[in-house]
Amino acid sequence: MKNRAAKCIYYLTINALQMIPNWFAMIGAALVPLIIGAVWYNPKVLGTAWMNASGVTEEKMKGANMGLIFGLTLLFSFFISLALYSIVIHQGHVYSLLANETSANDPTSELGKWLADFNNRFGGSFRTFKHGAFHGVIAGILFALPVLTVNALFERQGFKYIAINAGYWIISLALMGGIICQWG
Repeated sequence: MKNRAAKCIYYLTINALQMIPNWFAMIGAALVPLIIGAVWYNPKVLGTAWMNASGVTEEKMKGANMGLIFGLTLLFSFFISLALYSIVIHQGHVYSLLANETSANDPTSELGKWLADFNNRFGGSFRTFKHGAFHGVIAGILFALPVLTVNALFERQGFKYIAINAGYWIISLALMGGIICQWG
């Protein structure tokens, strides 16, 4: 087992060097839900409608520990940016397919040379804001929307509640995906 773990560590550090995320882009993407949320849930935009749909009152909002809420939101948004990285950056999937190939760890092997050539030729393919935003929207529609809807159904929330929250996440994930794909 130690040998396999060592191979995985070696694989991650040597072969995937070009697939290491730009951490500044990842943190920037993690800030998106906070920024979009400040606008989206503002009382002059959809905040009042959300409060009415969710049953949250001004009184309940005042008793919240906003530092904790914003801190955890940033932490979990960073986790989301890590997940989006694997969705919007397609090149990393080649490495996951070849993780058990020992020759992939040798840059002088046929496979090692092929991987280097692959990175040189295709490392920048589909690395645009538009492409990442597209995948962010898909993630929002096919993942966030169903999760939010299932929760809302059990919470006995209505369509307006679902639409407001899903819209927020679809827009947030689109912008996060675009940032990660372009600069990640």
